[in-house]
Order: sequence, then structure tokens, then C-alpha cells
Amino acid sequence: MFKVTRVSPIRIDIESSGKLDGEEMNEALDSLIRETEGLEHGQMLFQVGEFALPSFAGMKVEFSRLPSMLGFLRKFRRCAVVADQGWLKTISELEGALIPGLDIKGFGLDQVATAKAWLEEP
Repeated sequence: MFKVTRVSPIRIDIESSGKLDGEEMNEALDSLIRETEGLEHGQMLFQVGEFALPSFAGMKVEFSRLPSMLGFLRKFRRCAVVADQGWLKTISELEGALIPGLDIKGFGLDQVATAKAWLEEP
């Protein structure tokens, strides 16, 4: 499951759970592009339920669209990753250190309100 919702002119919420196959990955990436059209200096709340790597076909789709996804990430200044897997929060924060202009911070499942407040900080 992968659901993208534009909740404000500058914020999207993403809910993800389970494994994505090739078709689902294509739909997920199309949804991300569509919902972030016109967004600048945005905020992303990414809530991860049951984490699973995409299928091989899903990874193939993701890698084939990597250049456009890098452009997609430039639309954001902050991303809050909400998950119960500590390693996932850590990896997300490391990824943020590698992407100029994007600040990524991990939060526990019980910290959704804190994550939303962090996104809105100046």
C-alpha cells in the first residue's frame, strides 16, 4: 500500500506499508509527481507501517526513474519519517545528510504530532 495525500499547498503525507511490485511502484511514483506539482520548499510526512523492500520489478522501476525522483526531492526542505523500526529512522536521517537542502528526521509511531510540529518549524 502506498498512499499520497496533499494536505496543504506545501505538505504531502505518504503512508506506505508492505511490498510494492513493478505496477504498484509505477503508480506510487506517478502519484508522488502528480501530488507535488507546483510544490516548492515543501514538507513531507512519511509514515511507514510494515516495511518491506520492493519486489525486483519494483526496484527496477524505481531505479529507471531515479533521475526524475532526484528532481522530485528538490521540492522539499523537510521530511519527517515516522516508523517503529529504529534502523529505518537512522537510515532516513543518513540519507538526508547526503541530499543538499533536505533535512530528514526520524520519529517513532507515537510521535506523529511531534513530527508534524517539527515540519512546520522555521
